[in-house]
Amino acid sequence: MATRTTKTSGSAAAKRTKADTTTSTAKTQATTASVDDFIAAVADDTRRADCVTVRALMEKATGEKAVMWGSAIVGFGAYRYEYASGRTGDWPIIAFSPRKNDLTLYIMPGTEAFPALMDKLGKYKTGKSCLYLKTLADVDAKVLKALIDAAVKAMAPKRVRPSN
Repeated sequence: MATRTTKTSGSAAAKRTKADTTTSTAKTQATTASVDDFIAAVADDTRRADCVTVRALMEKATGEKAVMWGSAIVGFGAYRYEYASGRTGDWPIIAFSPRKNDLTLYIMPGTEAFPALMDKLGKYKTGKSCLYLKTLADVDAKVLKALIDAAVKAMAPKRVRPSN
C-alpha cells in the first residue's frame, strides 16, 4: 500500500487554526468489522495461529474483546492521546497487525519503557511503539505475556472506557 504525502504551502499552513487540528478525524478508527473474519483471512498458517495466541493474551491483559481499528489492526481497549498541537484522538491500549513481513505488536508506552523484558524477549525488531516479530516461536512466551501485561498496566492512567 502506497503512502501519499501532501505538502502544504507555508501560507496555507499559516491559515490553519488550533481548531482545525483538534477537530480533524484520525485516519484509523475502531470499526464494526469482524475480527474473527480478519484473522481467518490471514493466508499464512503460522501467522494466523500467532494472531490467535496474541489475541488471547491481549484480551486477557485488557479484559476487553478485540476490535478492528481500520482495516488491518486488531486493538483492545482505548486511550485518549493529545499531540502538542492540541489534536486529540483515541487509539487502542494495545494492538497487533499481521503484516506481510512481520506480526506487528503496538506497545503503546513504547518498548523502551521495558528494557529488562526486552532483554529477555528473544528475536525481534522495534520501532517507536512497534514490536516486530517474524513468529512467536522466536520469542519467550512468558516474557511476551509479561510485556503485554506491563504495557496495559502502564497505559491505565490514560485509558478511557465506554459509557454504558
